[in-house]
Amino acid sequence: MTTIPSGPPAGLAKVPLSLTPLTRKDFVSGDEVRWCPGCGDYSVLAAFQGMMPGLGIRRENLVIISGIGCSSRFPYYVDAYGMHSIHGRAPAIATGVAMARPDLSVWVVTGDGDALSIGGNHLIHALRRNVNITILLFNNRIYGLTKGQYSPTSEQGKVTKSSPMGSVDRPFNPVSLALGAEATFVARTVDNNRAHLTEVLTAAARHRGASLVEIYQNCVIFNDGAFDPLKQYGFIELRHGEPITFGPDGSLGVIADGSGAVRIAPVAEVGIENVLRHDAHEENPQLAFALSRLTDSQGMATAPIGIFRDVDHPAYDDLARAQVHVPADAAEQLRLAQELVTGKDTWTV
Repeated sequence: MTTIPSGPPAGLAKVPLSLTPLTRKDFVSGDEVRWCPGCGDYSVLAAFQGMMPGLGIRRENLVIISGIGCSSRFPYYVDAYGMHSIHGRAPAIATGVAMARPDLSVWVVTGDGDALSIGGNHLIHALRRNVNITILLFNNRIYGLTKGQYSPTSEQGKVTKSSPMGSVDRPFNPVSLALGAEATFVARTVDNNRAHLTEVLTAAARHRGASLVEIYQNCVIFNDGAFDPLKQYGFIELRHGEPITFGPDGSLGVIADGSGAVRIAPVAEVGIENVLRHDAHEENPQLAFALSRLTDSQGMATAPIGIFRDVDHPAYDDLARAQVHVPADAAEQLRLAQELVTGKDTWTV
């Protein structure tokens, strides 16, 4: 049983709280979960359902918008409102929902193909505008639903049904892309690290504005083991205010190289005092972007995980609602409506 918080965080400020305590079971739908056995999506779904009661919001005020792909079956499996929408357009639909209904917690579930190929434009503008939505981007580095074509995050040379001689594309780095769009909350986590996944999802939900969480998710059928090289010492965990170290006994650290970039060096050689301390709340995204470039998108030897950036900016939907606020007087509203329809082509505000 989860205790209801005394008040919602900023990201959920206008979402009604549940009058009774909720449990994980309250967010489990009756639909049969139809992913391949061993798929990483199961872990993300379980973490999401387990995390939601702690937010304390009513199920009726939770909505999940998905696109097309394996991950986009997500809304069927959560006992809340949702929409399985069209390819790449989930961020655009979610933007409309967030603007029209400030009393809803709006989530987007998408994949690397859905979000970064046909949906790339919608994604970057939702992030740029800072719409109060939380985007979960499942990245398995392959098209799974259509049976194994290379995706925008597949490594160069990837041999698939659509690239029999090896892909020549350079892969997208979703975190770098989000930071380039100046998203106010950007994070990365992993499907098989339940504690880290829950921590990051909770932080994303609490943030007001656009939150993007990239989730490394294993596809056991078409790209099994894509993230295996990271498992031993490859993950560079970012924690606000702490030195950025990783590897055996924290023997490796991240330092500035003087050019605006960062690099990895043995702590014993450079000294712990020269290792960078992570600042997720730094307004300038330059360092967060530099950290994102430590992602080895080709061989997956290293990849930072955690919250890269978490800063406060006004949310697009809050600003838009304030802009179109109409006078309370009904007669004045009618006059303005008539003037808009029958008046001149231009008017002074």
